[in-house]
Amino acid sequence: MHVAVVSDIHANRHALDAVLADIDDRGCEQVWCLGDVVGYGADPNGCCATVRRFATHSLAGNHDLVALGTLSSEQFSPDAATAAAWTRDALRDEHREWLTTLSPSGIVHGCVLAHGSPLHPVWEYVLNGDQAERSLASFDEQVALIGHSHIALSFAQDGRAPVVGTRRGDGEEVVLGARRWLLNPGSVGQPRDEDPRASWLQLDPDEGRATWRRVTYDVAGAAKAIRDAGLPDGLAERLKVGR
Repeated sequence: MHVAVVSDIHANRHALDAVLADIDDRGCEQVWCLGDVVGYGADPNGCCATVRRFATHSLAGNHDLVALGTLSSEQFSPDAATAAAWTRDALRDEHREWLTTLSPSGIVHGCVLAHGSPLHPVWEYVLNGDQAERSLASFDEQVALIGHSHIALSFAQDGRAPVVGTRRGDGEEVVLGARRWLLNPGSVGQPRDEDPRASWLQLDPDEGRATWRRVTYDVAGAAKAIRDAGLPDGLAERLKVGR
C-alpha cells in the first residue's frame, strides 16, 4: 500500500493541487492529512473541500481549532491571529461542521498520527532529539507521523542509542527496519525549511519505506491570492523563501 502523508496545507490551494497531482502520478492509494487545512492562506473553503474529497484520514491542527473558535489564538503571531480571524469569517458552514468532527491525533494502519506530537497533539513542535525521545516513549507503535513544524524531517530511535534527527530533502528515502520513527512530511502550503516547494511524504508501511517529495507550484499565484484577500503581506512574502 502506498500512502501519501500531507500536513499543514494552510489554505494554499495552489500548493495543494500541485501536490495532489504528484500524488496521483506516483500511484498512491490513500492520502492521510495531519491537520492545519486552514489558516494563513486565502482559500480555506477550497482546501477543505479538496481534502474532504481526497483524504482517507484527516486530523485537526491548531489553526483548524482556532478557526472554529474552540482554541484561543493567544499563542499566535499577529499575522497568524489576523489570518485566523479572517478564516473564521470566511469558512462555510459545511466545512466548519466537517472540521468539528476531526481529532488532532489517531491511529491508522498501525501508525500513530498526530498534528503536533504523540505526547501533545495540538501544540508541540518536535524539533530536537530530547523532544522526540519523550514522544517516542508515549506510544508503542513503530512509526508516528507528525506535522506542525513545517519542516521535512525524521527522528530515529535504535535501541538505547540517542535519538537522531535529520532534515530531509527531495527524494530522500529511509528504510524503517527495526528502528522506531517520528516522520514529518513537511508542509504543503507554507514550508519553513528554506525550500519554497510544497512538501509531502510517500509511505509504504508494508515494505517499510518512506520517501520525501517536493513539488514546484505557483507560488506567485498563492501570494497574490493572499494579498487580494486583504491578508497580511508577510504571509505572501514568506512563501517565496520557504520560511
